[in-house]
Amino acid sequence: MPIIETRNLRKVFRAVKRKPGPLGALQTLFSREYEDRVAVEGINMSLEAGELVGYIGPNGAGKSTTIKMLTGILVPTAGEIVVAGLVPYRERKRNARNIGVVFGQRSQLYWDLPLIESFELLRAIYSVPRDRYKANMAHFTELLEMGEFLNTPVRQLSLGQRMRGDFAAAMLHDPEIIYLDEPTIGLDVVAKEAIRTFVARINAERGTTIILTTHDLADVERLCRRIVLIDEGRLVYDGEIERLKEQYGTHRTLVVELSEARDVAVDGAEVESRTANIVRLRFDRRTISADQLIRRVTERYSVTDVSIEEPELESIIRRIYLEGYAAPPAHAT
Repeated sequence: MPIIETRNLRKVFRAVKRKPGPLGALQTLFSREYEDRVAVEGINMSLEAGELVGYIGPNGAGKSTTIKMLTGILVPTAGEIVVAGLVPYRERKRNARNIGVVFGQRSQLYWDLPLIESFELLRAIYSVPRDRYKANMAHFTELLEMGEFLNTPVRQLSLGQRMRGDFAAAMLHDPEIIYLDEPTIGLDVVAKEAIRTFVARINAERGTTIILTTHDLADVERLCRRIVLIDEGRLVYDGEIERLKEQYGTHRTLVVELSEARDVAVDGAEVESRTANIVRLRFDRRTISADQLIRRVTERYSVTDVSIEEPELESIIRRIYLEGYAAPPAHAT
């Protein structure tokens, strides 16, 4: 049985229709005209326990609205939603005990208290047994390297330190599901890698189901095998990243290191760039295989090393936003 399931999930926000100008503002006060904005339209999604899924889309696509419905903050306009056997908006308290949430822009920590006291308050709120709390704290303090700032007031922490504290706070009560909304926004490279490593270990070691929403597709490629892509409130793609790359990542790059600097010309590929004795050849995998291209290059030139660069997920997603997603034929693999 899926741990998260939505069927025809829909959310519409209704607002008073505003009229321009001073007179229009006055008329708006007494207006009964409304306009509807569809934020989420017909989302069908099913997640098994232990999955780590990237939930991505452009600004305004409906990602945060979906997460708010999953957490029980918002009530759907239509459709069904079940999280760990519960309907979130009907059983908010029980649902809250099953989930943890990390928002990159907001914190659940208490601003003027030392970090450790925030954890103590959360332990009391969630009624975490003392032994379990101590075990979790020891584990998270080691994984997230929080020992040096546990007694520092939250307001004095750096962004990276605060985010590590937020991750620990979200996991203290052993939730079945974690929602991560832009968890690495604004972090430096070192802090991002620490957070990614922590997320991957929690998913692997504890089997925690994780939904990651982010604009940093490096997070998605590093952590997720599956992505759910939405645009303008509608589900566009749901499947493995590799399948999406196979379908849309038609071009790859062969990086060739020559024994000496020289011009290169090979049928089936175009020179993307050349720096000293390093040549980058762009080719379409539908017309020539990497093996064929490597053979042509090595037959004509003295080569010391070759490597293949796969297309970046970011360029593929950008192409889908611009062109729309075209599902492959049913017989395609």
